[in-house]
Parts: sequence; C-alpha cells; structure tokens
Amino acid sequence: MSKDKDYIKSIDNAERRFFSTTVSMEKRDEESGSRIEGMAALYNSVTRIGDWFEEEVLPGAFDDVLNDDVRCLFNHNPNYVLARSVNGKGTLKLEATPEGLRYSYETPNRTYAKDLEDAIASGDVSGSSFAFRIAEEKWITREDDIDLRQIVKFERL
Repeated sequence: MSKDKDYIKSIDNAERRFFSTTVSMEKRDEESGSRIEGMAALYNSVTRIGDWFEEEVLPGAFDDVLNDDVRCLFNHNPNYVLARSVNGKGTLKLEATPEGLRYSYETPNRTYAKDLEDAIASGDVSGSSFAFRIAEEKWITREDDIDLRQIVKFERL
C-alpha cells in the first residue's frame, strides 16, 4: 500500500472523527517507556459535523466492537501502526467506560511512535481521531437547527 494512499477512504462507508484535548501521556522510566491514552469518543456529547448535521454517540454503541481487531494508526496510515488490539489481547487496550471509549497503549520502540510521544509531551498534539462504520443510527429532525444523528451501534472501528 502506498504511503500516500488514504487507508480509511478505501473502506466502504467509513467515517472518521477528530477530537481535541483527549490524549494524555504517562511517562515512566526510560526502560519501560510511556503509556499513551485518551478517549476516542464521549457518550452523549453532541459534535457538529460541518454544516451538515450534529452527531451524538449513545452509551453502549461500542459494545459490539470492543473485541474487533482494531489498529491504532498514526494519522490513519497503515504504514505507521502504534498498537493493535488483536481480539482484545494485543498491545492496544480498548475499554467502554461510563464516559465513552477509552484507548491506551505502551509506546512501541519505533521512530514515528517516539516522535508522536514527543509531540504529545510538548503539547503539540492534544487530540486523536478514530474511523468507523455504523451498524445502527437514529436521526432526529429539528426544524430550528440542523438534524441530529445518534449513533446507537458501531459496526467496525
């Protein structure tokens, strides 16, 4: 796969969302590295998607995909794998909390991962994004505002 190809656009019906101020880093000793963690999405938090609609992820929406084989990628690029869940037993940890979907991983010994760790530590990177496909959604039509899409269940992360 070409380095310049957009991996997510090659997945039919895939969408992606970007969130700010959701990434944190826990620094450990030099030998054990760092843990990167953040919230991929918050439940019951309305986000405006351009001028098209607003979106809200409902509690339980991630329940059916927590054991999927999910890859944590730098900038959605499959050439830059940071961690992988491998059916819930890999280097990427996914957890549905009362607030939303939390992810975490230990920084691997890869140049791009160390560069990202440095960018998080300096505050240059303060957010993350995730890509998904929807299994079930509800639309609420609002006369005085743009419509609201509620995501009930994700099909794939």
